[in-house]
Amino acid sequence: MNEPILKLSGLTKVYPGGLKALDNVDLEIRKGEIFALLGPNGAGKTTLIGAVCGLVRPSGGGMEAFGLDLAHDWRAARARIGLVPQEMATDMFEKVVHAVSYSRGLFGHSPDKARIEEILRGLSLWDKRNEQIRALSGGMKRRVLIAKALAHEPDLLFLDEPTAGVDVELRRDMWQQIAAMRERGTTIILTTHYIEEAEEMADRVGIINKGRILMVDEKDAMMAQLGRTEAHIRLAQPLSELPAAMAGFPVELAEGGAELLYRGGDGTGKGRAEVAEVTKALTRAGIDYVGIDVRESSLEDIFVGLVADQQEAA
Repeated sequence: MNEPILKLSGLTKVYPGGLKALDNVDLEIRKGEIFALLGPNGAGKTTLIGAVCGLVRPSGGGMEAFGLDLAHDWRAARARIGLVPQEMATDMFEKVVHAVSYSRGLFGHSPDKARIEEILRGLSLWDKRNEQIRALSGGMKRRVLIAKALAHEPDLLFLDEPTAGVDVELRRDMWQQIAAMRERGTTIILTTHYIEEAEEMADRVGIINKGRILMVDEKDAMMAQLGRTEAHIRLAQPLSELPAAMAGFPVELAEGGAELLYRGGDGTGKGRAEVAEVTKALTRAGIDYVGIDVRESSLEDIFVGLVADQQEAA
């Protein structure tokens, strides 16, 4: 198995005042993957990124990137890491092409007009290359941040809420750009509030809350392990108690007995098959129903459930 491109071991960050932003985080990122880090505000996502990118000094633990110890070989490792931050941190009066070219030189790369043009064209910024950044829309400014991060051709790219504040069309366009980056071999770590981004893009998903990693797994495996089917079966006549025919099924009465609520399955389709068995059992028992509403839990449902469980356990 290939060595991870990034390895965090017991990473901890405690701010003055006692706030523990990172709590003994262990995490390995594989070369060439898109990894989505999900968590509510204040969960530790940006602190984790800041620690790897040299913007935050950890209180404890170890970090390795490309086999290099970030505590001792930070300069060599950082030259291969790109960051798209949440906030714009550049001269707003600077022209787009100059800002992106400067970022390339900042990491010791020689000028390469063809590469800069390729990046700007790929992000639909070429026509805006001579405009001042302050004149761009919010979505275009976000693209400039990505262009600046790509200018030095990083092997590992952090995207911290890259589509925050942009409209749906721009968000979709940027998802395509992220996919193209991965095709070129860039490993991407993405933090996002838009859980559909993780469902759309990520190979693996990590869920973080209160500085702790709650779960890391392949996206599909996570859905299979924690996903559920929920079915609302509307009955023709209300029931006062569950009929014997429902014994063994994960069902309960709802809406004052007017509805049968099924919660079960495992995210692999088993739930829908079991719902079909429930309806057959109702028919055999002579119990009529007038409608069924079936839905599969999303990654968002799983995320919300894990965070809620942690808060209840705290």
